[in-house]
Amino acid sequence: MPAPDRMLTFLRQAIVLARATPGRRGRMIEPVGCTEVLVAGDLHGHVGHFQGLLKAADLANHAGRHLVFQELIHGNYRYPSGGDKSHQLVDLFAALKAQFPRQVHYLPGNHELAQWTGRKVLKADADLNAAFEQGATAAYGPEFGPQVYQTYLDLFKALPVALRTPNRVLVSHSLPSARQMSQFDPLRLLAAEYTDADLQPGGSVHGVLWGRDVTPANVADYLRRMAADFLVSGHIASDTGYSVPNDMQLIVDCAESPAGYALFPADRPLTHEELVASVRFL
Repeated sequence: MPAPDRMLTFLRQAIVLARATPGRRGRMIEPVGCTEVLVAGDLHGHVGHFQGLLKAADLANHAGRHLVFQELIHGNYRYPSGGDKSHQLVDLFAALKAQFPRQVHYLPGNHELAQWTGRKVLKADADLNAAFEQGATAAYGPEFGPQVYQTYLDLFKALPVALRTPNRVLVSHSLPSARQMSQFDPLRLLAAEYTDADLQPGGSVHGVLWGRDVTPANVADYLRRMAADFLVSGHIASDTGYSVPNDMQLIVDCAESPAGYALFPADRPLTHEELVASVRFL
């Protein structure tokens, strides 16, 4: 575990670098110099899968390849005191963003949104938000733990929420439901700052992170609004590491084994069949 003051430096630097990512406008990224994209599914604290994805991406030898993580927090791994260890993945991201500021991206999921807005998330009667905060203190002590935790929240607020490749593949954690889609305003994702309404049920950011409606008509409407042809998302668990709910979408999941991710070209037209064929496993 890095020294607390060093970790704070990494996290604060990651906030600056996330906001300054080339190709970012508001909360959207159109990656610069991008020829390939590796999109990971939800990781939920799985350090081994994070390390496996980093090895698979091999960013140092592929300057045109971009690596997209999503939903790193709220896992099953605990300190003896009961604190959640998933903050370790946020720490690893911060260090990695400093090394590859142009190529590495972290898209928050509904769990990050719940953590920074204080919306309680329960699993088997356990308060995941409280466990995550306890994990920071378990790792960095009572003096630095609260500072590190607050900086995690600042980072979550600073992250982009969607990425669109040059060949019109959209990456976002999920999509608004059909009931919310008529109110969904993609221009809100280009705003420099969130409003309270963006983050509440019915808001544009909330919908992108919480929705589960993958019916073909709803996905097509979302993609039309977002000027994209295909969607790579997470949020929905899969025993096989991925799922294909329709002919416009691919869902990847890295929380368990097998852990599915997609590695696809971004510099040429792509078919849905090619996108699905790009799935790999850890």
